[in-house]
Amino acid sequence: MNIRILILLVAIFFVACGPKKGVVTKKKKINTKTEKVVVKLDSKAAKPKATEKPVTTTPRKRSSVDTYIDSYAQIAMTEMRKSKIPASITLAQGILESGSGNGRLAKEANNHFGIKCHGWKGAKIYHDDDEDQECFRKYKAASTSYKDHSEFLTGRGRYANLFKLKQNDYKGWAKGLKAAGYATDRKYPQKLISLIERYELYEYDNQVLGKVISSQDDKSSDLITHNVIKGDTLYSLSLKYGVTVDAIKTKNKLTNNNLAIGQVLIIKSE
Repeated sequence: MNIRILILLVAIFFVACGPKKGVVTKKKKINTKTEKVVVKLDSKAAKPKATEKPVTTTPRKRSSVDTYIDSYAQIAMTEMRKSKIPASITLAQGILESGSGNGRLAKEANNHFGIKCHGWKGAKIYHDDDEDQECFRKYKAASTSYKDHSEFLTGRGRYANLFKLKQNDYKGWAKGLKAAGYATDRKYPQKLISLIERYELYEYDNQVLGKVISSQDDKSSDLITHNVIKGDTLYSLSLKYGVTVDAIKTKNKLTNNNLAIGQVLIIKSE
């Protein structure tokens, strides 16, 4: 029994004194891979605004109508003072009837208003109109055509109602001319009114009348005007009224420094 105990103790001793296994610690692997991060842009997100360019307006290109107005506005205003026919109506009719001075009757006969012979004893020209080779009046100068236009309207009873209208009522005049039988075109009044408003021909009426009328509210305001007399120049008037020559030319749409006796100039607003 003692021997067994002894052997068991020896065995225990050897087991306890045997080589010890080392403790192995496993190292964790570090993930060195770089993950790609994708950032999605919101399509609704506000985009940076592009630099806005300043808006520039191109002035209206001058046409043959502008040239015509420059050439005959003074004559139309002179006739308005004599006959009480609105200068705007006279100019619009001249533009329309003569093709801005480029029509055959205007070029070859100085006839700017399409006035037919009607007992005319002067020179004549024949031209296709409502009928073939109708007789039209022929003048030595365009200014004579303007004068005859005034006499044509003032000397015929069928146009008498027109002179009961105000001189600044260009719409009434345009409709009245058609009603009196001046033209056969049923759109004649609208064409005249369109020309007057597009090119602001009513301003020439206002110059003669010495006031400015707004086409929008039809309210008037007085102006300082001057009736040109012998010896007047733009320079002398600029000194008299304390304004520049360019200011007078701009207000009256003058293209040169020439003045006519009896001409009414807009100087400045009161």
